Amino acid sequence: MSLIVSMAAFALASSITPGPVNIVALSSGAQFGFRASLRHVAGATLGFVLLLVLMGLGLHEVLLLWPSLTRVVQLAGVAFLLFMAFKLAVDNGQLNTDGTGRAPSMFYGALMQWLNPKAWLACVAGMGAFAANGEASLIWTFAAVYLVVCYVSVGCWAYAGTFLRHYLGNPKGMRLFNRLMALLLAASAVYLVLP
Repeated sequence: MSLIVSMAAFALASSITPGPVNIVALSSGAQFGFRASLRHVAGATLGFVLLLVLMGLGLHEVLLLWPSLTRVVQLAGVAFLLFMAFKLAVDNGQLNTDGTGRAPSMFYGALMQWLNPKAWLACVAGMGAFAANGEASLIWTFAAVYLVVCYVSVGCWAYAGTFLRHYLGNPKGMRLFNRLMALLLAASAVYLVLP
C-alpha cells in the first residue's frame, strides 16, 4: 500500500502545481464555468496518462536515440503556449452565461499535455522512480493512480476559476484576468527556451 501512497504523492505534487495546463483550466473555469471546463480537464488527464503509459512502455528509449526529438517537442510546446496566450490576451472578457462560448476542448487539453515539457519531465521522472524495470503491473498501477489524481488536480484549478468568476463578473475584470493568465502562459513559454 505504501507504494500506491508514494505514487499518489508524486502524482499530486506534479499535477497540482502551477503550469500551463492548470493556468488554462483556471482561466476556463473563470470564463466558461466548471461544467464547460471539464472537457479540458478530461483531455488533459487522458493526454497525460497516455503519455505516461507510452513512456513506461519504452518511449523514453526513442528519446535517447533521437535527442533532437525532445527539442522539437519543446519548441512546438512553446509555440502552442504562445498561441494560447495570444488567444487569452485578445479575448473580449465576456463571461459565457448563455452557453454559446467555447471552452477549451478535450483535444486542446490532451495536446497541451503532449506539448508541455513539464508533463514529459513528470512522465520520465515518475516512470524512472516507480516502474524503471518496465514491469507492466507497475506501469498500469501508476497510470491508474495518476488518472485519478491528475483529474482531481486539474479539476481543482477549473473549480478555483469558477469561484473567481463571481469576482470577475464584468468584462473589464475578466479582460484583466485573462491578460494576466496570458502573461503567465507567455512567461512559461519563455522560461522553457531559456538555457
